[in-house]
Amino acid sequence: MAFENLSDKFQNIFKNMRRKGRLSEDDVKAALKEVKMALLEADVSFKVVKTFMKAVQEKAIGQDVMNGLNPGQMVIKIVNDEMTSLMGTETSELKLKGGNDVTVLMMMGLQGAGKTTTCAKLASKLRSRGRRPVIAACDIYRPAAIKQLQVSAEKVNVPVFEMGTETPPPQIAVKAVEYARENGYNVLLLDTAGRLQIDESMMEELQEIRRVVDVDQTILVVDAMTGQEAVNVAAAFEEKIGIDGVILTKLDGDTRGGAALSIRATCGKPILFVGMGEKSEDLEQFYPDRMSSRILGMGDVLSLIEKTQENLNEERAREMETKLRKASFGFDDYLESMEQMKKMGGMSSILQMLPGMGGSQLSQIEDQIDESQMKRTEAIILSMTPKERSNPDLLNQSRKIRIARGAGVDISEVNKLVKQFDQARKLMKQFGGKIGGKRRGGFKLPFGGGLF
Repeated sequence: MAFENLSDKFQNIFKNMRRKGRLSEDDVKAALKEVKMALLEADVSFKVVKTFMKAVQEKAIGQDVMNGLNPGQMVIKIVNDEMTSLMGTETSELKLKGGNDVTVLMMMGLQGAGKTTTCAKLASKLRSRGRRPVIAACDIYRPAAIKQLQVSAEKVNVPVFEMGTETPPPQIAVKAVEYARENGYNVLLLDTAGRLQIDESMMEELQEIRRVVDVDQTILVVDAMTGQEAVNVAAAFEEKIGIDGVILTKLDGDTRGGAALSIRATCGKPILFVGMGEKSEDLEQFYPDRMSSRILGMGDVLSLIEKTQENLNEERAREMETKLRKASFGFDDYLESMEQMKKMGGMSSILQMLPGMGGSQLSQIEDQIDESQMKRTEAIILSMTPKERSNPDLLNQSRKIRIARGAGVDISEVNKLVKQFDQARKLMKQFGGKIGGKRRGGFKLPFGGGLF
């Protein structure tokens, strides 16, 4: 999980502050010293940390804080506000032209940053917002780069314009703009070539593309796992080409998070999106205030609500609630709930947005979620007939034996699943009137960690 160590450290620092209640100036200075060390260990730029700590300390030891009713909470708020300011106080959006005018986005970055995959993810997001995107394959050097782009784009149903590996990239870009205009596409993403490191030939090619094509925005894709080096890469691209925004990838990995906290402050360029996983929907809009809340262990409930609204059908949700009230749900309903959870990024993606679920605490819960058991449960349900799934009461011993064979599991697993399902339905029937009301409480169904 992103920022795991940093989140852990912040939560421990703040926990100690809350325990003390009243704070002395020395208490605040000692806590802020720990905050400083945590940021440096997360690979945040030293200059950024120095500026950040100066701003926090000036406010944290002021009279209004020290004489307040709860100085510990005030210090936490100050750290949260300054961290949000560090990453940009406002959310930055892509500037797209209206109507049928083609917006040209030049995607740049070093090899291995995830640029090609990000092109497909961004195109998918733009498509979901009503845009008509097309991606141009301008990387003619890396083996199978065009094929990789085509595979990624096909998954999200976005077309790719390519001219093979013999045509120079600037010429491909010119032809791609013509193709977009002639075929009704209003966003063109140029997937340019990267290198293992910054060199003159790469920069000259990008400058040439900008010369022959009217590029509306240049987007730099940076690997968050490279830490402080990501800031250096951004500075080099800004100097040679000029960048309008940044997309940070692999923020879900074992990253210390220094890039996210440093890049805006050092380069003055906004972070537009962050990559939080491998799936197309795992490219998230970057909200500085929400990211700060995640880092400090306060959760990100707003993003969770948005993700839920994007993936769950409101009418179907009401139908499900009615079924839960009447305890009339079947195995098909459970399969649907599993599918909805997958669309939202899985259980871990949901958990990390909840308050108090940062750092190692989330890791411990993730370890308890048995993904393989959930897959076996799915296989068992899919081995049932439609009638059996809608009416579990039909499941006698001979049917269970057939289902076990079909799913490739032992009969005991089928018996266990059916028994747990029956118990859950009885529980729902017993408390049915309370579901959806003021005393609503989520019932944890024992299907390998799934939740209704």
